[in-house]
Amino acid sequence: MIEEKGSYIAGIVKRENLDKVNESSQPVHPKKSLYISCFKRVIDLLVAVPVFIIFLPVNLVIGIITYFDVGTPVFFRQERTGKDGNHFCLVKFRNMTNDKDEHGNLLPPSERVTKFGAFVRKYSLDELLNFWSIIKGDMSLIGPRPLPSSFDERFSDRHRMRTALKPGLECPCINADSHVRLYQEQFENDIWYVENASFLVDCKMVISLFRMVFNAKERGDHSKVGGGDFIGYDENGIAFSMRRIPKKYEQMYQGYLDSYEKV
Repeated sequence: MIEEKGSYIAGIVKRENLDKVNESSQPVHPKKSLYISCFKRVIDLLVAVPVFIIFLPVNLVIGIITYFDVGTPVFFRQERTGKDGNHFCLVKFRNMTNDKDEHGNLLPPSERVTKFGAFVRKYSLDELLNFWSIIKGDMSLIGPRPLPSSFDERFSDRHRMRTALKPGLECPCINADSHVRLYQEQFENDIWYVENASFLVDCKMVISLFRMVFNAKERGDHSKVGGGDFIGYDENGIAFSMRRIPKKYEQMYQGYLDSYEKV
């Protein structure tokens, strides 16, 4: 039901607002440099290969505990959007059950995450397998986080340009405080990165990433960017999530449910 609600409202806001958002959006000019085309990949490999090897035992332990925690399959696979809009398969350890309500619908994610799964998320242990994606070349250490490919058609032309560079483990806001970032803020930060990526910027973002992971408050919040699935843009061109749906669209969805029940 939650996925149906998101898809329904995403369709409405796309028809009503996306063209207007594209008309008023500023163009994006991705930065081109030798660092981006060559040295960034070298650094990715120099870091990702040893980290992946070092943490193999940790991943093995997590995999075993996951098996006894949620059963099989142990891995969660999802199609994500990478550089230039190309898709790849992101693999993580599962941390949610498949529990359903009385109508056969999956319960909200917050009700399906296990205690061990919450621990894994809190300490970013679910990100360790992503170093394999970096080694394969699907991802980079620093870059816009890869989102599900089902979101592709919801993006404005401007925000779609966040895929001009490879996605990364994280694209922190430099010198930002610890508040949970909304999608609009994060997408604009991603665009800033696409236009300003450099070795120095990456170094600053790595520092921000470490601060994010080890800071007690941010450690619990950093995975909550947007507060739910990305839905689209409101009438003011602001990206919003499943948890921040404008009242107007909530009412339209409720009207849809009421008419459906009368049939």
